[in-house]
Amino acid sequence: MSFSRRRFLRQSAALSVGSLAAHPAALAKAPSGPEIAKPIKTDLVVRSLPENMVWGYFGADVPPVSRVKDGAIIEIQTVNPSGVSRTDPEAFYKAHNLPINDHAREVIAILKNVKPEPSGIRGHMLTGPIFIEGAEPGDHIEVRILDLTLPADFGVNSVWPGGGGLPDLIKERETFVYRYDAKRRTGTFVDGVEIPLQPFMGVMALSPPAQTGRVSSIPPAFFGGNLDIRHLIKHTTLHLPVSVPGGLFTTGDGHAAQGNGEVSGVAIETAVTLTAQFIVHKNSALKMCRAETPTHFIAIGLDKDLDNAMKQSLAEAVQFIHAELGFTVNEALSIASTGVDFEVSQVVDQVLGVHAMIPKAIFTKKKFAYW
Repeated sequence: MSFSRRRFLRQSAALSVGSLAAHPAALAKAPSGPEIAKPIKTDLVVRSLPENMVWGYFGADVPPVSRVKDGAIIEIQTVNPSGVSRTDPEAFYKAHNLPINDHAREVIAILKNVKPEPSGIRGHMLTGPIFIEGAEPGDHIEVRILDLTLPADFGVNSVWPGGGGLPDLIKERETFVYRYDAKRRTGTFVDGVEIPLQPFMGVMALSPPAQTGRVSSIPPAFFGGNLDIRHLIKHTTLHLPVSVPGGLFTTGDGHAAQGNGEVSGVAIETAVTLTAQFIVHKNSALKMCRAETPTHFIAIGLDKDLDNAMKQSLAEAVQFIHAELGFTVNEALSIASTGVDFEVSQVVDQVLGVHAMIPKAIFTKKKFAYW
């Protein structure tokens, strides 16, 4: 029996999350393995220049920096100035014995020339937005993540009083610079510890509805944003519902590596260049962002309360298994309980996240096409 991946994109009537009970989370590993680099032909390159950046917010009134056709492949360069002072950005590089090279000069120019949102909204340094022609409210945009590369050879993680998952634990702020070993594909800040590099974008979003106004990039929402889902690496897909004409895609908050939970408050914060294809799906009823990997479907729950985020993720997973794969609701909940891993995406973004990893391999009578 064949299964069209487009059916995954349809949003059916949501189950009542209040009627669904959570179960303990488990761990799932993202796919990894040797890769052979192949050149990707792009239709547009959006460079990390001050005029292409927006500092900390999404909004329907934010003018697009570029317009592209449906199906376009775009290289989007981003920076991540985590740990770098706006008032004296050069000091960070000197303090950590890092060269002020072309990439550092880009970061410095951006910090000196990009203005924060005037009303006081704060968040990430982002690239965009990008207008996708043909996208209208009621559609959704499929973002195929074709490549993710690291233009800098280091990243930053920090701990600070009041931050992270244990806000009372840390008494003094400390910044750790992780230097990358390109051959081993690891990052390290202290001898004897090597973190495998698996870059992904912490923030990928469309604009919220126009009536919402401008919103901070820190809390994620149904239109995406600061999802911090570590599985959204190269060769995965994110589906985002469209609220405004053109969608207005914005990205940033690059991560070289992150554990589920992002418990210090940040990951290995770093510049990442995203190459992605943008495909418009017309008349889609998708109401909540979803994702897919070659091996899993990912159902997402978001709420200020972690228990409620878990319930929403579970409701999304059960509804998908029921409506899209053809099982009864009772069967779907049983499958979710015995075969689906629920992971805490992050506990630090004001709105907390839980994602359900639904393995394709457990559905032995179905075949799932993937790009």
